[in-house]
Parts: sequence; C-alpha cells; structure tokens
Amino acid sequence: MTSIVFPGQGSQFSGMAKDFNDNFTIAKLIFEEIEDYTNINIRNIIFENNEKLNLTKFTQICVFATSYVIYKTYEKENNIKINDINVMMGHSLGEYTAIACSNKISLKDCCLVLKNRGELMNDAVKPNETGMAALIGQNSKFIQKIIEDNSLDLEIANDNSPIQIVISGMKKEIEKGKELFLKNNIKKYVELNVSAAFHSKFMLKAQKELSEKIEILEFFENDIKIISNYDAQTYKDTNTIKKNLQYQMANKVNWTKSVRKLEEIGEKNILEIGPGKILSGLINRISKNFDIKSIDKISDL
Repeated sequence: MTSIVFPGQGSQFSGMAKDFNDNFTIAKLIFEEIEDYTNINIRNIIFENNEKLNLTKFTQICVFATSYVIYKTYEKENNIKINDINVMMGHSLGEYTAIACSNKISLKDCCLVLKNRGELMNDAVKPNETGMAALIGQNSKFIQKIIEDNSLDLEIANDNSPIQIVISGMKKEIEKGKELFLKNNIKKYVELNVSAAFHSKFMLKAQKELSEKIEILEFFENDIKIISNYDAQTYKDTNTIKKNLQYQMANKVNWTKSVRKLEEIGEKNILEIGPGKILSGLINRISKNFDIKSIDKISDL
C-alpha cells in the first residue's frame, strides 16, 4: 500500500507541470477543464506570470491544479486503482487536493471552493497588518511555552516538524517576538512573504464564510482514508472529513502529528505529488521509517 501526500502554498515555482502539459494529453485537458471552471488562465500564471503566481488568490488554485494534473497523469500512466492507495493527506490547501484526488469531491466543486478560499484568505485582513514567521530549531511545545511565558499574542499556525514551526499574528507582534525567540534557542527566525496570518484567529471570519460553501458540497464515500490537518486523525467517513475541512482555515496544521499517525497505522511507502519536495524533507525530519518518493516532473514517473 502507498500513502500519497500533497503540498500546500509555498511549494509553487514558475513552470511547474509544464512538461506534463506539453507531453500528456490528459494533463493538458485537465488544465483546460480547471481553467474553464475557475475562469482563470492558470497556465499563463504558472508558465509566464510570476507576480500573480505568488498572490494568495492565485497561488492556491495554481498549486492545486499542478498537483491534480500530476496525480491524474501518474494514475493513468500506471493504471492506479483506488485499492492501490490506503491514505491521502495534504498540507493546508493540499488537503483539498487529497480530497479531490481520492474522488471524494468533484473536480468542479473543489476548484470553485479553492478559488473562493484563496480570495477569502487574501482579503481576510488589511495588507501588511498580519504575517507569519518560520522558527527553526525547536518543537511546538517549546514554542508554545515561550509564547505563553511572555504573553505574546501569537499562534502556532503550522507544526511542520519537530524542528520547524510556523507562527501567525500581527506584524508588530511577529517583529517583537524575533529577538525573544532567538534568545531562547531558536536557531533561525524567518519572517515569511505572505499576505496574512493564515491558520489563526485572523481567519475566523473567512473560515465561517468558506464553511458555508463547503457545507453545501456533495462528498462521495470510498475506501481511501484521509488524515485531517485539523486533528491528525484518519477518516473514511465523509461527514467528518467535511466537518474538519470547515475548521481548517483558522486552526493549526498538525503536520507532525499527521505523519506520526501514518507511522502509527503501519504505513511504509509515501509518494509526494506536486510542486517541489518540501513535504519529503519535513517527513524525513519527523521519522526515518518511510520510503519516500516525489513526483513533480516527468522524469520522476
């Protein structure tokens, strides 16, 4: 059995999946289909327009489209069946990719809700008021203790690995925390180039609006399990998968716990599908007990 993981925002790069688009009819047709659903010239953004690619309202649908195209090409070329896959999961927006690639939701519905998600997250707060920072060197418990001991108005947004945590908050609080964290055994503190404080209380209003859109979507049952970002548990039940997705935007991405869950249920083989190899690196820092491969270009097939 193989588990499949899909990356989130931050994995994008110019030209991703162009080789698939140029060499596989299925890839080209899927790109066209997603462009028709969203009314966004996704390939122009990915292949030509770097500025738009890094805007949240476009980044998310572009990363999703890339991962979905690569997965569906891989699936067709290797005659992959549902029974060949035990678990799918993704990092933040990658969870939507997992739900779409596992056929638990239609491509059209996923495209439209993700387009809306990108727009809501992009516009959730005034530009340059909130932000995020990556902290290298300590685990989430250590970071949380520093936040609490110093009464910092910051939240852990992504628990990416035992040595990489991302925090969210007001820009002034992010800047205030830098010196404090570096004094407390944080090896590296990197302010991220993002438009807002994702996976935090600043997303609550946007989460509520998106939740109403997710509520009316039709989900389909099958045997592929999804590990939720929200609670790092494994589910086949689509009602729970939907509910957890509704809570995802304003809550922490429990990536470390999600990978530990894969380990706990005895998974050995992981395939990362989508732009870059960020998740493979994070998974290796969490556990050495997986055989991990990545596909983001034709030669990886």
